[in-house]
Amino acid sequence: MTQVGKDTLGTRSTLTVDGKDYAYYSLAKAAEQLGDVSRLPFSLKVLLENMLRFEDGGHTVSVDNAKEVASRVDNPTTGGEIQYRPARVLLQDFTGVPCVVDLAAMRDAIKSLGGDTQKINPQVPVNLVIDHSVMVDEFGHPKAMEKNVELEYARNAERYDFLKWGSKSFENFTAVPPGTGICHQVNLEYFARCTWSSEDPDGQMVAYPDTCVGTDSHTTMVNGLGVLGWGVGGIEAEAAMLGQPISMLIPEVVGFKFTGKLAEGVTATDLVLTATQMLRAHGVVGKFVEYFGPGLESLSLADRATLSNMSPEYGATCGFFGIDNKTLDYLRLTGRDEHEIALAEAYAKEQGLWVSPDVEPVFSSTLELDLSKVVPSLAGPKRPQDKVALPEVDELFNRDLKEVYGKDKPHRVDVENTHHDVGDGDVVIAAITSCTNTSNPDVLIAAGLVAKKAREKGLKPAPWVKTSLAPGSQVVTDYLVKSGLQDDLNAMGFDLVGYGCTTCIGNSGPLAPPISNAINSNDIVAASVLSGNRNFEGRVSPDVRANFLASPPLVVAYAIKGTVTEDITETPLGLDEQGKPVMLADVWPTSQEIADLRAANVSRDMFVDRYANVYDGDEHWRAITVEASDTYRWNPGSTYIASPPFFEGMKMDPEPVADIADAKPLAILGDSVTTDHISPAGSIKEDSPAGDYLKSHQVAKADFNSYGSRRGNHDVMMRGTFANIRIKNEMVPGVEGGYTTYKGEQMPIYDAAMRHKEDGTPLVVVGGKEYGTGSSRDWAAKGTILLGVRAVIVESYERIHRSNLVGMGVLPLQFKNGDTRETLGLTSTDSFTIRGLADLKPAQDVTVDVTREDGSTFSFTAKCRIDTENELDYYRNGGILQYVIRKLASQ
Repeated sequence: MTQVGKDTLGTRSTLTVDGKDYAYYSLAKAAEQLGDVSRLPFSLKVLLENMLRFEDGGHTVSVDNAKEVASRVDNPTTGGEIQYRPARVLLQDFTGVPCVVDLAAMRDAIKSLGGDTQKINPQVPVNLVIDHSVMVDEFGHPKAMEKNVELEYARNAERYDFLKWGSKSFENFTAVPPGTGICHQVNLEYFARCTWSSEDPDGQMVAYPDTCVGTDSHTTMVNGLGVLGWGVGGIEAEAAMLGQPISMLIPEVVGFKFTGKLAEGVTATDLVLTATQMLRAHGVVGKFVEYFGPGLESLSLADRATLSNMSPEYGATCGFFGIDNKTLDYLRLTGRDEHEIALAEAYAKEQGLWVSPDVEPVFSSTLELDLSKVVPSLAGPKRPQDKVALPEVDELFNRDLKEVYGKDKPHRVDVENTHHDVGDGDVVIAAITSCTNTSNPDVLIAAGLVAKKAREKGLKPAPWVKTSLAPGSQVVTDYLVKSGLQDDLNAMGFDLVGYGCTTCIGNSGPLAPPISNAINSNDIVAASVLSGNRNFEGRVSPDVRANFLASPPLVVAYAIKGTVTEDITETPLGLDEQGKPVMLADVWPTSQEIADLRAANVSRDMFVDRYANVYDGDEHWRAITVEASDTYRWNPGSTYIASPPFFEGMKMDPEPVADIADAKPLAILGDSVTTDHISPAGSIKEDSPAGDYLKSHQVAKADFNSYGSRRGNHDVMMRGTFANIRIKNEMVPGVEGGYTTYKGEQMPIYDAAMRHKEDGTPLVVVGGKEYGTGSSRDWAAKGTILLGVRAVIVESYERIHRSNLVGMGVLPLQFKNGDTRETLGLTSTDSFTIRGLADLKPAQDVTVDVTREDGSTFSFTAKCRIDTENELDYYRNGGILQYVIRKLASQ
């Protein structure tokens, strides 16, 4: 049932489609009182409709707020606070497990406060897709997927039992089993509708834009279909599930105009890497990006989804496209109901959400790109915005080898018990993976054609390369098999390893021990090439230090080439059976070849068949037998699922907010600290605090699994906070990994935090620019608060992590007046007192007093990055979930 307001502006109207009537909230009628909104960016039209339709905190939506959204035509800058309610929520299992854990714990908490446990139920549809847990243990043979699936279920039995319990015990909650696809592609191909509809309290069907938030930052992918969606922290998503609005400022919208069309041989991956670099340079953090212009006509829906997918990499909240005939064609291709398609078209045209060349929206700023100027590219070796043209990759790596890694020239070493060696710049992982590119038939067919042509010439992948293919959905396998290209990919080592994120999120699995030993014993700077969206340090594999993002056909080419130290465009990939050199141009497919194979092999029936029984799963999933229950029966011995401590001792009235006195720094960090640095998702080191914990619970090293898979257990996750092997804490100069000091003694961050906790000492974290970039990882904030960190003080935040910190009751502060940790000379021996918190207001200045080891003091001013009144309520309650529990328990 949809929630609706009282229609103060009188905008409720009727739309008839195929003889069926729908109520809707007319932007044209709103314009009669708000002024012309025809040139509002499409994304702001969606927000405006949301405000017309919903109640605001139980009261009719403010006409003034609606007017402020409408006024963006004349004043296209960041505006005031609004309360936004998405139509639905998307989860994946890494972030979804802690969400369901929290919901289960919230039922316990509301019960202890005398409230009704059934109030803890999603109020909007919630779809969870299990896609983050498959590891590439087996690869390069026909049974790889089967073996990986068996290992996945063996490792994750507790988690999957728990998720299946959640799907039976919570209303409005569904779980898509492992092996189905990546959540964003399933969202694009199945869940998304463009126009949503549901009954209002009077039983009338109401049509409105499909919108969503998700606990994965790449939820933005669905913007390519004209569905407004973005990633939020798990904490914020849980509140949205429970009917709470998302508090946000009306964003600026940056227009990105496309002209021309992509040149022969250039892929959508090359385009998105180019756009990412341009948008990062322009500065779009916290803003919407909207694509427009005549160049859109040449981009397929899958190309658009690729651009939308990487919004987090260019820093935007979303990257939005309007609806046009290509949108409808995609809905039809992917098996959507014809009435839904007709409704999407009629609604978009009625509400001004249909792309028209006659109307150019008013943006806060614009960029322009001639698509014909895009060239084949990679991005790396550490950040997705660092695009490098294909012929310059070798120069970049060889320069970094000296300037970054301190080596005069590449060196090679023999690999024990093999007939080959391995050296700096060798590609030891080549992975076709991730939501970004495996949603796009053109680049996957291109990869298959490169494999086909290489196979015909007798080429093989280099023997030191770990190859893998993890498609975004089962439909990909259907068209690769039908076209015969899967056989060619298999011949190049790209056998199917599973349907999931795999290498892109660090689930690359181990390298062969001889190769891993050779790399680590000889300080080899090995490389990976993957078709993903993230290449941060320490993310892909602990053995790989240089990671490059590339299109799927280039991943195949680099698997054959085996190194990034030579120009792949000018030197041979290898020799054919006659000993003649084979160049990249010899195996690169034409656009016509790709188009012909797509037309002959991708069909609507494939999507209809694959999604007909999407919740049934395989025999492993069907064998999980659990019963629904009001509250969850926690297993005290579980190392995967545990009741979190967030609500322990909670009372109906929160404690008053007090100043933070004499806090010590836990970490002093540099720029671009990612959520991967703060809360890694990959492997757990045996000699780490998390490893010690698991061993103390009789878990063998082989069964450690990953941090991502253990996000339902706070004891593991708090020990893993700030434990990334590549994080650099300036409190311990020259040391990599999760270390700090306690009273001058170096030790793991977790151990120091627990000693400070015993002393009753609050903690702060200090950092530089772009703190919290990357995934929408709630544990980066949850782990921070559980370590005893009360405030974070940095130069700037990435959007989602700042919100997550507030949602967990951590105070986010931002340096002002040109101050930085360096200009202030902040050190490990300083103490920090933060004053004025009892009377805190959104975005106000606060004073931070610093006491030096010698007793001297000074102060600096920081800006409180609690941005809205709603966020301030969450902070005063100790977090957003505590706020929700108290609100529901009091009703």
